[in-house]
Amino acid sequence: MAPPPPDEILVVASKVKAYINARSGLNTSAGVMEALSDKIRVLCDLAIRSAQQHERKTVLDRDVH
Repeated sequence: MAPPPPDEILVVASKVKAYINARSGLNTSAGVMEALSDKIRVLCDLAIRSAQQHERKTVLDRDVH
């Protein structure tokens, strides 16, 4: 399986927008999705590294910190 493009959006925009609006009444710009996706990529890369260091083939919840 080929890796996704580095700029692919990794969040469901409608869900994020609905969450932010429900919690605060605020609107959400499209740029937020890219920023959140960048943060998720960093977290995923750290979790991957943790799983590999522990010689596992599965990323677990404890790898995400």
